Amino acid sequence: MARSCESGAKWRPGMKQRRGRNRGARGFTLIEVMIVILIVLALGGLVAYNLLGTKEKADDDLVKIDMNTLKQALKNFRFTHNRYPTDEEGLRVLWDKEAAIDEDVQKKWTKLTEAPMAKDRYGNEWGYRQKSEHTEDEDAYDLWSYGRDKTEGTDDDIVSWDKDAESGGTSGDSSGSTGTTGG
Repeated sequence: MARSCESGAKWRPGMKQRRGRNRGARGFTLIEVMIVILIVLALGGLVAYNLLGTKEKADDDLVKIDMNTLKQALKNFRFTHNRYPTDEEGLRVLWDKEAAIDEDVQKKWTKLTEAPMAKDRYGNEWGYRQKSEHTEDEDAYDLWSYGRDKTEGTDDDIVSWDKDAESGGTSGDSSGSTGTTGG
């Protein structure tokens, strides 16, 4: 009677008989699976951390773009009315004729922003002051956002008077940049 191997093939003389499991069909141990899971989680954490930082920078850049839009509208308002909006009128006068307190302004009023921009991208109301408290220039205003943390005077505030701005201008001319003081 012919002998058979564990694999089901017939045994022939000179053929080695295998003992135990076939090494190629061996499964992973629990430790190996856990190591792979930890590596995947670590890589996922690094990717998420890097993407979160990119999103925060993009949000800050969008607020700076919005600030520059408001600055341009303020310049146009000044060109038309020979002054910046009063503190009472605020930025609202740039898109809403009813905010104008002066009759002459109401007569010459034109819409200076496409859409109302009462709040920044973080949900904060824009800060605006007709007379700057941060420069000696008599013809300068203050414009600011309290940033992501919605708190005055923190590092994430975006302000118009920062002298370290990329363009290096004064409050009426500088690009909005991250400053260390709120307005």
